[in-house]
Amino acid sequence: MTDTPPPSANALHHRAYVFYLLAVGLAGFAVQIMSVSVGWQIYDISRNPADLGLAGLVQFLPPLFLVLLTGLAADRFSRRLIMALCLALEAACAAALFVFTATSPSVVWPIFAILATLGVARAFLNPAADALAPNLLPREAIAHGISLSSMTWQAGTIMGPVLGGLLYGVSGLVAYSTAAALIGLAAVSVMLIGPVKGREGRKEPASLETLFAGFRFIRSEKIVLGAISLDLFAVLLGGAVALMPVYARDILHAGPLGLGLLRAAPGIGALVVALWLAKHGIRDRAGHVLFVFVALFGLFTVVFGLSRWIPLSIAALMLMGASDMVSVYVRETLMQLWTPDAVRGRVTAVNRVFIGASNELGEFRAGFVAAAIGAVAAVVLGGLGTMAVAGLWARWFPSLREARRLDGRT
Repeated sequence: MTDTPPPSANALHHRAYVFYLLAVGLAGFAVQIMSVSVGWQIYDISRNPADLGLAGLVQFLPPLFLVLLTGLAADRFSRRLIMALCLALEAACAAALFVFTATSPSVVWPIFAILATLGVARAFLNPAADALAPNLLPREAIAHGISLSSMTWQAGTIMGPVLGGLLYGVSGLVAYSTAAALIGLAAVSVMLIGPVKGREGRKEPASLETLFAGFRFIRSEKIVLGAISLDLFAVLLGGAVALMPVYARDILHAGPLGLGLLRAAPGIGALVVALWLAKHGIRDRAGHVLFVFVALFGLFTVVFGLSRWIPLSIAALMLMGASDMVSVYVRETLMQLWTPDAVRGRVTAVNRVFIGASNELGEFRAGFVAAAIGAVAAVVLGGLGTMAVAGLWARWFPSLREARRLDGRT
């Protein structure tokens, strides 16, 4: 009698996950194309920079206000079906933008209505997608799957805006039709995943207890609470993206091309590290690694803030992206392994809102502080604050600090 071989730790050896990864990659790429195209279109129509901020806000508010429902839906119903329906709604939004563009519009409010609808779709899509991935992989392959998902997302972040700008330069109709086609292919890929064993049709009684189960679990599980709150405060303090135009124009005197290089640098650093993590992973002392790289993210933020030489600034931003990629990899893997499947959708919904809040509020913090004390001081103090957060959280969350393996074994 022979022993059954253990499941493969390579996520790409699992057919359902490959279709999942393809769907997430195509949909993410399409959203980046739409985001860049909508930004150009709104500014072409209104010439009001405030409208660009409003475009981000109307997409952030639906996940915030619907967080209790989106997470519960991901735990009560088929996550695969939710993904397919939400992708269909996203494709409809791309088609609506196509029709709107074809009518030669002179007002922007219909775009905001479409973006709000897109925000609703993504509010339900993201928790379902995040919670579905561990259902498609054995525990041994979850860490590898997260690194591949992160790598795919970073590739879309780097290349999607470039392609979106090129396509919109040809025609807004070309950009939106391409996005709709990519989302349609993503929906087909989701259906090719097939039924997910143990997940289809799971039900829970509707009550306040089930609605708030995600928040209750996060509060009680220190590793998950530490991971989510660490990301919230580290990004809230250390985010410098909003001030890159100030650095490119007034501090580094780099011009539009320099701004493009600065915006691309963190994604390049993150993508390189994601490729390394996909092959090698983190074998031990994951908690220590997490806090070291959060602190390094803060340190490189300080270097960027003080730099007056664009090669050094670009290098610092690449190292920021690389450090953030390591911390994201560890945080997300620990969260997936420590969160029971029954509440995973609700926990990931809360996590998504925290991530969005940290990014949005981080940009607000950076801009507000820069207006008060200057851009350099705002970035440097933010980086120092991130380093302080790493030290404090390492002390306050010892279970997170002492976490060892990322393969589901102790």
